Amino acid sequence: MRTKIKTDKGVAGLTILLSLVTMLFVIGLLVMIFSLMGGELRDATYTATTTAIANESITGLAVAGDDLAVADYQDVVCSSAVVINGTTFEALTVTTDYVVADCNIVGVLGSDFLDADVLISYSYTYNAENTATGVMNETTVAIAGVTDWFGIFIVIGAMVVLILLTVIIVGAVKGSGLMSSGGA
Repeated sequence: MRTKIKTDKGVAGLTILLSLVTMLFVIGLLVMIFSLMGGELRDATYTATTTAIANESITGLAVAGDDLAVADYQDVVCSSAVVINGTTFEALTVTTDYVVADCNIVGVLGSDFLDADVLISYSYTYNAENTATGVMNETTVAIAGVTDWFGIFIVIGAMVVLILLTVIIVGAVKGSGLMSSGGA
């Protein structure tokens, strides 16, 4: 009885190489999905916080505008601003002397208080980080770091393919009779 031996000639390591490429694609896809999900979960776990600041000093009320101290907070909204002259403590009039928008105070052109030092009191609401957002941020960064290993996977896969090629070439040379099977 004859047994048929399957031989894949000319495809040395191709199946392993294709498996490696498929594995890298699937890992990349999973990393992307988990990173997107982690980012959404992080945004959903902030704690809304409302606070007030009294007499924040702004040096020189300018038409170009000045950011308030909290302007860079996460999703900050400033409201209820009261502005007084820092020297005479005279109250400024909203829309005539100043405008507060997007946590930025802007002097109105023609106001008597342009370039004056002012004190502003206001309340603001922002999304504060908490333990959950910190954990989600660290997890998302760690998951996204998996792609740093792709180069190593590619090198190891190439080494495996080269080793298989070497084994096939040595087997072919031995089978061709070009090498003697005995010792010296």
